[in-house]
Amino acid sequence: MTEFLELETQDAVRMPWNVLPGSKSEAAQCVIPVSAIYTPLKPFPNTPTLPYAPLRCRNCRSVLNPFSIVDFSSTKIWICCFCLQRNHFPPSYQSISETNMPAELFPQYTTIEYESPSEKASLTNPVFLFVIDTCVIEEEIGYLKSSLLQVVGTLPENCLIGLITFGTYVHVHELGFGQIPKVYVFKGSKEVSKDQVLEQMGFFANKLKPTTGVIAGVRDGLSQESMSRFLLPASECEFTLNSILEELQRDPWPVPADYRAARCTGTALSVASHLLGICVPGSGARIMAFLGGPSTEGPGAIVSKILSEPIRSHKDLDKDSAPLYHKAVKFYEGISKQLVHQGHVLDVFACALEQVGLAEIKVACEKTGGLVVLAESFGHSVFKDSLKQVFQSGGNDLGLSSNGIFEINCSKDIKVQGVIGPCASLEKKGPLCSEVVVGQGNTTAWKMCGLDKTSTFCLIFEVAKKESPDAIAQSANPQFYFQFLTYYQHPSGQMRLRVTTLSRRWVAGPGSVQ
Repeated sequence: MTEFLELETQDAVRMPWNVLPGSKSEAAQCVIPVSAIYTPLKPFPNTPTLPYAPLRCRNCRSVLNPFSIVDFSSTKIWICCFCLQRNHFPPSYQSISETNMPAELFPQYTTIEYESPSEKASLTNPVFLFVIDTCVIEEEIGYLKSSLLQVVGTLPENCLIGLITFGTYVHVHELGFGQIPKVYVFKGSKEVSKDQVLEQMGFFANKLKPTTGVIAGVRDGLSQESMSRFLLPASECEFTLNSILEELQRDPWPVPADYRAARCTGTALSVASHLLGICVPGSGARIMAFLGGPSTEGPGAIVSKILSEPIRSHKDLDKDSAPLYHKAVKFYEGISKQLVHQGHVLDVFACALEQVGLAEIKVACEKTGGLVVLAESFGHSVFKDSLKQVFQSGGNDLGLSSNGIFEINCSKDIKVQGVIGPCASLEKKGPLCSEVVVGQGNTTAWKMCGLDKTSTFCLIFEVAKKESPDAIAQSANPQFYFQFLTYYQHPSGQMRLRVTTLSRRWVAGPGSVQ
């Protein structure tokens, strides 16, 4: 038992079964499935970060690890423990020997990180786009302004910040225009496309638009000057942002006594996702939405503006009698797919006594790994303390990783049923995929847009071995292997790869487990 506890501490992996039955029929008798609880970015102070690219198997693309069989003779080859492919070491490994091994072959480094020099060159800054609901009372706006002003003052100077406010209309603030407040306004009752955002905000006013089918971004000729109009480093826009927040007021459009405020939450989040997709595609960014009530206007609306019409309840959802529910969910599913494709995160801070529509929005938060905070008011300690915790400094960064891709490789007699957790399938199908799907399944790769040191996932597997228990007992190598690869953007802006390789063994029947 002590041995397995040490392995958990070493690799951040906990498995209910550390030895597995040797056949599919025996595994089916287990009440608890073959699975693993994995925390990809759990900090390990003693684990080194290697300043070069990993060495991969040319057949299955698994990474060199302590369980690989290495021939230190003049041939300098290594055998992959997953597919038994023989691979030659590159010239940079020619000096290795039994007494001079690279770190990735050390037995204690079953979890290790890589940071290649080419990735250091592509350093990117973290991005935060604040989306603020102004259809709340003045007192609530005061509470929210106070919290945001404190947060802005604690952000690292290299963080890029953007601001969108919304009520009846969506206002995108151009923080790079410091002379006077300058905003771009979108009608909240209509769905806004990416092309409309590009055109109305003048991204390609003096040059040709990108060709059809190309994601607008840095690679399409969008200048740094164009992007910095809306996303600026905290050190450059702190004064402008503070001035806008201090002057922030309630949505000026009048609300009749028997009506709800016209709140276009869906349009605001759509414009925010388009803006990040234009300015920082494929780079880690977070949309932080501060909501104070239900969406009543435009796409994603969950209730009518007429106050006499009640908001949908749990019974309405159970009976499928909520007329706007499915349409709103479909809209937010579209936003979630866009955010996953771009590698961006949606965080929701819902602070209201009335529902804000989280049942519809949650799909975007779940797929992108976003945070959800529920409180009664922006003045409540739950909201204030949670917001401070998000931006609590972890040294020179905020401790928030992003834009991750998670892959699983395992021995041929193990198949992947799926992953349960805040991620989205990348639909990478192959022989390791099980026909039985649990959670996000039918793939061996997942997108994890938002990660931190406590993000944890449940990995579900299936024993596909059909041999008899006697075959296991007579086997020369009763071991099998897992390898988890997490490619992510570190809080410092650098791209890293964390590799965890595990070894467990088969047993020949229930009696052998004892």
